Amino acid sequence: MRPADAGGAVSPALGADELVKAVRGLGKIAKVRAHAVCNVGSPSVTFDHVLDSLAWADGEVAAGAVGVVLTHGTDTIEETAYLLDLLWGRPEPLIVTGAMRSAEEVGADGPANLLAALIAATHARLRGLGALLVMDDSIHLADRVTKTHAMAVSTFASPWGAPIGRVEEGRVVLDYLPADRRPDPLELPGSRTTRVALMEAALGDEGHLVRLAVDGGYDGIVIAGAGAGHVSAIAAEVVGEAVPRVPVVMATRTGAGRTATRKYGYPGAEIDLLRRGVIMAGALSARKARLLLWALLGAGAGRERIAREFALRGRSAG
Repeated sequence: MRPADAGGAVSPALGADELVKAVRGLGKIAKVRAHAVCNVGSPSVTFDHVLDSLAWADGEVAAGAVGVVLTHGTDTIEETAYLLDLLWGRPEPLIVTGAMRSAEEVGADGPANLLAALIAATHARLRGLGALLVMDDSIHLADRVTKTHAMAVSTFASPWGAPIGRVEEGRVVLDYLPADRRPDPLELPGSRTTRVALMEAALGDEGHLVRLAVDGGYDGIVIAGAGAGHVSAIAAEVVGEAVPRVPVVMATRTGAGRTATRKYGYPGAEIDLLRRGVIMAGALSARKARLLLWALLGAGAGRERIAREFALRGRSAG
């Protein structure tokens, strides 16, 4: 980002070569090939942009790259990282990074983040871990990381886990490698036109948005439920009517923890919703559950496979 007007408001302006040239010491770590896939604000990133980036990254590795770094705006960076992680079939590290301060600001963090990302991309012990997010010298798994503050430089965290390591003194230090083997990557979606609605359960909600999504032709629905994945009794009736028509996935809106499977039995709680055919997202946030459902539906997955994939990738406690 750079100022685009006299008022100082910033917009995407730097190309790939400029980003690389702005960081001292990159050439001592690796030979870097730079390429601009697109240059838009991250709220405007599309599924096509992500899949084009995936194809570019795959081609670079096929041509001999030991790792890939993708720069991205931070607003939706966790979503892109997770979608890439679902589809990345190479052992080479795919590192996503960005900046909270623009290039012209005092203390701009972009160069440091890019340097740390490059160090991570060349580290042998990060092979086989899929897509990772590196910001503020911390290394996060794509399925766990989230943005926790609108403006702070230290905004990225893994609320229900921890960063798996850090970049310190020019090297990777690993502390918490995942105990479970990374699930196999999903096949590429055959359709890019799948639509999955995302909504949040709230006080007084009667399920109107669920009905609108179904009647509006959406292919799937993800709800950020209250607590451990709950909706009102009235909304539960609407959800039950929607399930035979489209897959409905329930996540938690709390920001950490898993959806429950057998604790609460009142209407609209998890036991009731499971009986109605709702799929629980486990530890996946609603944003990431939407991406998993989008990828599965785009690949033609049926309900049984969708439920299995959510149990696996959501690290369900049930």
